[in-house]
Amino acid sequence: MKLFRKPKAVMSLMAFLILALLAAGCSPFKPSPRLEAPAPLPKAFTLYSDNAIASGKWWEQFKNDELNILVEKALIANFDIQAAWGRLRQTRATAIQTGADKYPTLDATGSYSHTRQGQDAATGGRSITTTEKHSLGLSSGYEIDLWGRIEAGASAGQLDAESSREDLNSASMTVASEVVSKWLNIQTQRQKKLILKEQIKANQTYLELIELRFRNSLATALDVYQQRENVARVKAELPPVESEEQILLHELALLVGQPAGAVEVADANLPALSELPGLGLPSDLLANRPDVRSAGMKLHSADWTVAAARANRLPSVSLTGDGAYSGTQLSNIFNNWMFALAGSVVGPIFDGGYRKAEVEKARGVVDERLADYKNTVYSAFKEVEDALVREKWQQQYITARQTQLEAAQINLNEAINYYSQGLADYLPVLTALLTVQGLEISSVQDHTNLLLYRVALHRALGGTWTEKLTPPTPSDFAETTRTQNNG
Repeated sequence: MKLFRKPKAVMSLMAFLILALLAAGCSPFKPSPRLEAPAPLPKAFTLYSDNAIASGKWWEQFKNDELNILVEKALIANFDIQAAWGRLRQTRATAIQTGADKYPTLDATGSYSHTRQGQDAATGGRSITTTEKHSLGLSSGYEIDLWGRIEAGASAGQLDAESSREDLNSASMTVASEVVSKWLNIQTQRQKKLILKEQIKANQTYLELIELRFRNSLATALDVYQQRENVARVKAELPPVESEEQILLHELALLVGQPAGAVEVADANLPALSELPGLGLPSDLLANRPDVRSAGMKLHSADWTVAAARANRLPSVSLTGDGAYSGTQLSNIFNNWMFALAGSVVGPIFDGGYRKAEVEKARGVVDERLADYKNTVYSAFKEVEDALVREKWQQQYITARQTQLEAAQINLNEAINYYSQGLADYLPVLTALLTVQGLEISSVQDHTNLLLYRVALHRALGGTWTEKLTPPTPSDFAETTRTQNNG
């Protein structure tokens, strides 16, 4: 079969296409790289460390298998993390959509029509004409990216997708630290209960001794009433502790994607504080904090959006091509063919300032995200410094409170000796007893606060362990639910 000859118009259009494609390689509005750091940081932290930032699973330092399992479950079943995976899926699909305009479109076309037409003759007869038409073909379209608008939009979409992944990493770090914090506070409440129960026993013993002394006329009724009030006071402290423990268990259940009451935690001693982790340099936060990385990507995405808005003010060139076979019967459909190739140029002349305002709007987004980036960087630095300061002074506070507890215990023993010898009334004993018992309770919370400050430090330092997270599968949810039910 002899093919058609290429007319000059087609050759001219092909030549124009080649030149346009070469021109499309230029991006006159491509964002310029930021040579200086948008948010410079100090050279070192207050507590300098030569060691690199510890970027692994820091909660394993507490050496509790149950805690490790709870964190791993939360990283799979937590609803905030699942929602973050959903948002990541959306932004990745959007990035593919924005990048699809870089490639030509190709669509298959097909049509069929059946026409039946009748006509009455003057002699009274009727003629009927039946017409069928079949068509098969292809249709293609392509916009030549002369000014880099499509490339800029695709780059912005890709950066948005990467930013969404960093948001997921940030949410995972937050959930991990929340699980550890809840677990520590649960163990704290349980230790408080043990101390309160011991104090109740001790106060009951003191009350029995005072009542015995009262019956032997060695104590006053006021001494008895004061000690009875002290017993009631300690007993009254138990219900809030029980309530707080149950609430913490409910919150922990929600963190691991379970209904309230579905999670039980075994008793465990509060872990000892390990050595201070490697801090690295403040500049290392830019690479280890996912929220900082996310803010930086959003800033670069806004830069590309400005480039796309500027390029959109210039004319665009589009090419379309259509080819089809047609026939009145399927058997002869390939006997007739049609091919068309066309190019069009569309350029804005008057739009009421819409495109110019779009550029200004995009630049405003850059200003906003630049400020957000600086705020994120300095907030990250502040969180590390805050955690370091709190831990440093909390350790000194615990040492001072321990000294105070030892002095209060000596004071209580002396007050009891004076009282038993009849050299003083019961008030000094009661005052010393209240002090000792209050310090015993607060010492547990003091140690927990020190551990929580360490958790905050690990959270502030970030890490790279989240890069190994993968989307949860149905089997993950089934395994999590089965383990929870068996647990």
